[in-house]
Amino acid sequence: MKINGNTKIAGIFGDPVGHTLSPAMQNAAFAALGLNALYVPFHVSSAAPNGLRAAVEAIRALGLLGVNVTVPHKEKVLKYLDEVDPHALELGAVNTIVNRDGKLVGYNTDGAGYLLSLRDETGFRAARKRVVVIGAGGAARSIVYSMLAAKAVSVVIANRTVKRAEALARGFARKFGSAEITASPLDKAGRDSLSEHFMKADLVVNTTSTGMMGKGDLDLPLEALQAGAIVSDIVYRPLRTGLIKSAEKRGLETHTGLGMLVRQGAMGFELWTGKKAPIKVMEAAARKALRAR
Repeated sequence: MKINGNTKIAGIFGDPVGHTLSPAMQNAAFAALGLNALYVPFHVSSAAPNGLRAAVEAIRALGLLGVNVTVPHKEKVLKYLDEVDPHALELGAVNTIVNRDGKLVGYNTDGAGYLLSLRDETGFRAARKRVVVIGAGGAARSIVYSMLAAKAVSVVIANRTVKRAEALARGFARKFGSAEITASPLDKAGRDSLSEHFMKADLVVNTTSTGMMGKGDLDLPLEALQAGAIVSDIVYRPLRTGLIKSAEKRGLETHTGLGMLVRQGAMGFELWTGKKAPIKVMEAAARKALRAR
């Protein structure tokens, strides 16, 4: 593309951002639709005083289309926005900012993007299903919310710090009282309890960073899962984590993290441009970028 005075800019705020695949897939999408736009990564240091506030103000000052927001800024960025979508406000986290003629509006597309990728790649629909979520951080919060909103009948939140899982479960129980929402420890002492949950599960999803870049392995009772259960991991580097490989060895259906990345990014693209995102183009670009690293 030719960069000129009319080129629109979008990007991503994070610390770090060197690992992100978003520029590859978003720029491929802009090119596929013939848009005069460019997507770039912005390293917004969490150590810089007022760095995040200044970065957000730059969206308005420079006339950016908007940005994606990744760790560690998803929660902190809310206070610097003019408006926050009710879903993102309830989650307490924003992953997409849209510049609407100088008005900065925050959204969260993580959970919805995950459900779309799960449906498209495996046919899974959450209604009347039982789900075990590993982790209790921001990604877990988004995915649990989306599962419950889609009428899952049971969600178990398993976390090493069980008190954090319990707090998350209590919060969701107040909103989704008709579903069974419980917490479970993620350690050797709680393995029997976790195994019981696995025996009933239709889906197990890892929302932690364990396994990223090949570092660490989750010790989960996969042997307790019934045939037909799906094992999902939102980590996409590597695409086939230790958890995914272990599930494959047991003949279980698996779901990797690349689809979530693409679909939550596609939703952001549509919010910025008002145009339907070219999903296949974005996924191909993300896969190519992943193979090149």
